[in-house]
Amino acid sequence: MAATRTVRLRVQIRQEHGPAYEQLRDAIQRQIERGTLLPGDRLPPVRLCAEALDLAPNTVARSYRALEEEGLLIGRGRAGTFVTERPLQPTAGADDALAKAADGYLRRAAQLGFDAADARKALRDRAAGRTS
Repeated sequence: MAATRTVRLRVQIRQEHGPAYEQLRDAIQRQIERGTLLPGDRLPPVRLCAEALDLAPNTVARSYRALEEEGLLIGRGRAGTFVTERPLQPTAGADDALAKAADGYLRRAAQLGFDAADARKALRDRAAGRTS
């Protein structure tokens, strides 16, 4: 099992863009869909997130609850709030996004002096939970 990481949310709340809880909810959802937030990632506690974004704790809690209802987050009491392990249904263009990510990975591996076979092995090892 991979180690849990507590993420730092990168969100900007703007008064002119509607209710703050909706902006936060939508921003977290986008980060999950894009893979910025990964399954098992721990979100900041409500109070810390509220302080960092200059929001009321109830606003953050409302956003987290909405995402729990959508099945994107799971609250585990005192342990925290986590991105669920369930896979998301691929969105339109997901295949293209995955292909672009793979291309970028292969380019970076080549820059580091590795060939495609080495890159595939490293990816298989990481996916299996092995590190070198």
